[in-house]
Amino acid sequence: MPERTLAPFLLLLVILALPLGQARGQQVAGLRGSGAFADLPELVVLGTLEPNVRKATAIVNGDIITDTDVDQRLNLVLAANQGRVSAQERDILKVQVLRNLIDEKLQIQAASENEVTVSEAEVEQAYQRVAANFRQTPEQFAAFLRQSGSSPASIKQQIRAELAWSRLLRKRIEPFINVGEEEVAAIIRKLEESKGKDEYRVGEIFLSASPDEMPRALADASRMVQAIRAGASFVAYARQFSEASTAAVGGDLGWVRAEQLSPELAEVIQRMPRGTISDPIAVPGGVAVLALIDKRQILAANPADAILSMKQITVALPEGTTEARARQLADQIQSRTRSMGGCGRVEAVAAEIGGSVVANDSIRLGDLPGPLQDIVGKLPVGGATPVFGSQRDGLRVLVLCGRDDPSANSGTPSFDAIYAQMNDERVNSAARRYLRDLRRDAVVDYR
Repeated sequence: MPERTLAPFLLLLVILALPLGQARGQQVAGLRGSGAFADLPELVVLGTLEPNVRKATAIVNGDIITDTDVDQRLNLVLAANQGRVSAQERDILKVQVLRNLIDEKLQIQAASENEVTVSEAEVEQAYQRVAANFRQTPEQFAAFLRQSGSSPASIKQQIRAELAWSRLLRKRIEPFINVGEEEVAAIIRKLEESKGKDEYRVGEIFLSASPDEMPRALADASRMVQAIRAGASFVAYARQFSEASTAAVGGDLGWVRAEQLSPELAEVIQRMPRGTISDPIAVPGGVAVLALIDKRQILAANPADAILSMKQITVALPEGTTEARARQLADQIQSRTRSMGGCGRVEAVAAEIGGSVVANDSIRLGDLPGPLQDIVGKLPVGGATPVFGSQRDGLRVLVLCGRDDPSANSGTPSFDAIYAQMNDERVNSAARRYLRDLRRDAVVDYR
C-alpha cells in the first residue's frame, strides 16, 4: 500500500505554484513589521558610532525607526525572493520598506490619539496563532525568524499595528459607511442576469500616489512585477507593500465580476490568462498590479472544484546528475507510466523504476498550479502526466485515479456576503484617504 502522507505531495504543489502560491516561507516573508524600540540604548549622534549602536533612520512625529527595524523588515522581503535580489534592487526595496514602516508608525499614533489600545496579551495570542499556522511552536517560529535575519519583536510590532489600525477604522470609519439594501438587491439582480458569464478571483497590489508621485509609483510597481515574474511571491509583496485593505490576506480580493472593478482594471483582467500578473496600471489615486488567480462562470459549475484522487511517483536524482542523463531517465519513466494500465499498477511500476509513491484522495483541481490544472483536467482516469521535476525534488509523475465533478451552483451569494464586500470596499477607500491625510500632516525627520 502507498504511504498515506500528504505533506510531500502538497509541498510539491506549493513549490510548483511559487509565483502565486503561499508556501510557508513565502507567508512568513510577507509579514510586515518593525522591531520594538522600547529597549533602545541612548542614541549617539556625534563622534564615532559603535557598530552595535542602532542608528535612527527616521523620526516620525517623535517616534524612532532604526536601521535595525528596516533591516529586519527587508530581510523578510529578501527571504521571499529566495536571495535573487541585486544590490541595486536591495537599495530600492529598502526605501520602500522605510515608507511602510513610517505608515505603520502613523497608524499606531493615530490609534493611540483616538484611545484605541492593543494589549500585549492580544499581540502574543496573535503571534502564537501565526506560529501555529506554520505548524511551529512559538519558540521554533522565533528561531526561524532569527535565521531569516528578522525577529519575533518585528512580527509582533507588525501585528500590533494591524490590530490597532483595524480597530481605529471600525471606530472612525465604519460607523459612517452606508450600504443600502437597494444597492445590495441591485447587485443580486445583476448576478442572476449574469449567470454563465465570467468572474475572476483576483489578487491586488495598490500603491497610492498623487499625480506628481505617479512616475515613482509606476517605477516601483514595475520592479515588483519583474521580481514576481522572476519567481518571487506575489503574496509576500502584497503583504509588504500594498496599501489596500487586502494586504493582510496577501492581496486576495476574492471573486469579482469585471463590472465590479474600475474600468481600467476591468479591461485588463478580461484579457489576462489565468495564473499571470498584469503590468502596472494607472488608476485614480495610484497604481495597481493584478494577479488572476482563477476564473469561473457565475452560478455555473466550476470545473476547478472537481475533487481528484491521485498518486504521485517520485524518482530521486543522484547528486551530480547531468541534464542529458535526467532527460534520458525522464523518457524511460514516461514510457513505463504511459503503458502501465492505470492506478492499480502504480506501486509495481514505481518499484521497477526505483521510485516511491504518495497518494492523496482529496486534491481540488483548482489548487494545482496553472500548468498542471490544464494537463490534469484533460487526463482520463488512469492517465499519467508528463514527467516533471528538478535535481532537488527528483523526477515526478502524477496519475489520476478518480475524479468527482462538482454540481452546478444553485444560488447567488447571500445578501450578507454581498453587503460585506461592498462595505469593505468603501471602508478601504476611506482608509486610504485617512492615511493620506496622516502622511500630509506628519513631521518626519530622516537621518
